[in-house]
Amino acid sequence: MTQTHAEFEARLRQIGAERYHDLHPFHHKLHGGDCTPDQVRAWVINRYYYQHSIPMKDAAFMSRVEDPDLRRAWRSRIEDHDGTETNEGGIRRWLRLAEAVGLDPDYVASCEGVLPATKFAVDAYVRFVRDKTLLEAVAASLTELFAPKIHANRIEGLLKNYEFADDSSLSYFRNRLKEAPKDVAFGLQWVLDHADTQEKQDAAAKALIFKTDVLWSQLDALWGAYVDPARIPPGAWQPGEGLANAQAA
Repeated sequence: MTQTHAEFEARLRQIGAERYHDLHPFHHKLHGGDCTPDQVRAWVINRYYYQHSIPMKDAAFMSRVEDPDLRRAWRSRIEDHDGTETNEGGIRRWLRLAEAVGLDPDYVASCEGVLPATKFAVDAYVRFVRDKTLLEAVAASLTELFAPKIHANRIEGLLKNYEFADDSSLSYFRNRLKEAPKDVAFGLQWVLDHADTQEKQDAAAKALIFKTDVLWSQLDALWGAYVDPARIPPGAWQPGEGLANAQAA
């Protein structure tokens, strides 16, 4: 039976309440100040792969959109990450965070040392958005519904617990507090309007679950490689590599 807009929105929000990666122990460790400098660096390196792939994901989506209004509404997401003449963009802000934690931004931007599982998860998301229906692609982006809370907690936790944290190094998260609500308001309404059968609602819900799995699996990879049991796979970043200077260790 097809759910009302209110019922279906509640269903989507429940997915976030149960499956969003703010529940992952790595985030509790990070925000609580319990990560070592190298664990923070590993997170920054691997999360960059996700950040730099988002514009490619959005470009793949837009390449299939025939409606100019939808393309016009969506393209700001690319600008938010890649930047414009008046906005440096999220990718550059993330590289400023990388520099603040002692990493060479060029090394991070090269994506060398990214965990294999991170690559598999993020690349799978890009393919999902490229190949699935537009409804599923938009629904997968709705993890943004839950992002403002984790950004606020991250800003508070990092400022409280880490010397590198300041307005400059955390500017990515502060800007997402302003950018994400705009994106998610549009995306949520679009999904509610277009998921007009039970089959489509089920597909949209599964797409959102898929995206939460993408985010969760990235943290599982970090935990296994750099926390417990700390088995770094061949080719992945090793502590001491890619530092901005010899004293940054």
